[in-house]
Amino acid sequence: MHLSQLALTPLISLIAGVLILIMPRLLNYIVALYLIIVGLLGLFPHLAG
Repeated sequence: MHLSQLALTPLISLIAGVLILIMPRLLNYIVALYLIIVGLLGLFPHLAG
């Protein structure tokens, strides 16, 4: 299985969830980055592959 075959959004969600569990202070930054990435992928779907 290639990384490009995985859905990007669930992978980002998993990483963000783990980071929030480890360091709760990062919550604001992780949520902001997540929203920016999801927004960019929504506006420019060709960036996802």
